[in-house]
Amino acid sequence: MVGYEGSPTNSMSITVHPPGAGDFQALGAEISACDLCAHAPSPLPHDPRPVAVLSQTARICIAGQAPGTRVHASGKPFTDPSGDRLRAWMGIDESQFYDPGRLAIVPMGFCFPGLDSKGGDKPPRRECRATWHDRIFAAMPQIELLLVIGAYARDYHLDVPRGETLRQTVARWREFVAMAADGPLRLPLPHPSWRNNAWLNKNPWFAEELLPVLRAKVAALI
Repeated sequence: MVGYEGSPTNSMSITVHPPGAGDFQALGAEISACDLCAHAPSPLPHDPRPVAVLSQTARICIAGQAPGTRVHASGKPFTDPSGDRLRAWMGIDESQFYDPGRLAIVPMGFCFPGLDSKGGDKPPRRECRATWHDRIFAAMPQIELLLVIGAYARDYHLDVPRGETLRQTVARWREFVAMAADGPLRLPLPHPSWRNNAWLNKNPWFAEELLPVLRAKVAALI
């Protein structure tokens, strides 16, 4: 069940590594066949097309938001300018990024949630988090570095004070590095979208202080 090619309506877009790994492969098959959002009170505006990379060997996992229009069309995660920026932040190329033996990709929503009235992406569907995420991360205990991208991933993966802004969470990145002595490093990041250019310009410490640490951690694990 490994596939990045084909049209949105007939291609499976869940990559499972290693293929044929028993219960783990079955989990990937369940997610590939998921159509909960199609039957919800507010259904998806299109056919479901889950996109994720599950791996029992990768030591790095990207926990993002949800596929956008380009990823929905390609079935391949981060095939957009956000992906280019994220790979630059990590200091890796596409061959490393798309190697499921090295890197898992588990967004908070597996399907493109549609566009809002202003043309932006809607929030990730809640069904994915409620149905799949606890099972997925229980099946991937080998993860040592979790890149927690955006507020929706932060709210699931990190224990933060109520009302804390994403900027405040990211600014506390050293605390999360220190806490990694007791388990995997969960590193909060802003979304690499161009919409965050102003945020990045106003917070030069992100590129000057956090990104060198991120690249060193990725290099050690990739």
